[in-house]
Amino acid sequence: MIVVHLALESDWLAAVEVGSYRVSTRGLSLDAVGFIHCATPAQVADVAGLFYADITAPLTLLELDTDRVTASGTEVRFEDAGSGESFPHLYGPIDTGWVHRVIPARMVGGRLTLLEASTTTLMDPPTPLPPEPWLDQD
Repeated sequence: MIVVHLALESDWLAAVEVGSYRVSTRGLSLDAVGFIHCATPAQVADVAGLFYADITAPLTLLELDTDRVTASGTEVRFEDAGSGESFPHLYGPIDTGWVHRVIPARMVGGRLTLLEASTTTLMDPPTPLPPEPWLDQD
């Protein structure tokens, strides 16, 4: 199953330098919260609108496959966020090698907008892919 994590681009670039990402959500670390907040592709636009609407800095949408995450020994739990809706939580840092797509994004008018969809490796430049139908495209 694919889950996504919305990150500040600066946080993601710092993670690439050290090999792991340890930000739970906007302004909070994995150590402070205990898990990394994620969403399904169907949930991410609403999450972005609620928690990132005022962000003007570049964002990245990190796409992960839960099978790859759990195969490494990191637990993924779908937990109620208090509204009756369950969201995926990763109980450990994100190894940058687990991220199979990095999608540059911005908040435009309070809505998550993709700038381009690309595959990524730590050494190669991004390669454009078809747009995702579940997010607004710029």
